[in-house]
Amino acid sequence: MFHEICVYEAKIEKQDEIEALMREVAAFYRAQEGVIDVSYIKRTHRQKDFNAVKAGEPPIRLTRNVGKITYVLHLIVADEAAHGNLALLGMERFYKRWARCLLAMPKIILGEEIPT
Repeated sequence: MFHEICVYEAKIEKQDEIEALMREVAAFYRAQEGVIDVSYIKRTHRQKDFNAVKAGEPPIRLTRNVGKITYVLHLIVADEAAHGNLALLGMERFYKRWARCLLAMPKIILGEEIPT
């Protein structure tokens, strides 16, 4: 399996638009050949500090967004070829709408799954 992790920094005033776009993109991707899973995550919590982690304390819910909202895409596809095809389709169909919502280009991590 092949994975893509994208970290997006979105404009606060575009929150509704980008979340609707994420639902649309996820549905489109799921309908494509070779796609195994698509998940979007919104950053809603943070750790207090390392000592809190060591003590097993739960994370702290964010109460406001300062300057941006962070989202993460986790995409799993069958292989690199499926990823290439999907990336092309996604760029052609959604790029301009994504660009309007983002503060910067996303940070993208691509790689193969490690068998465990």
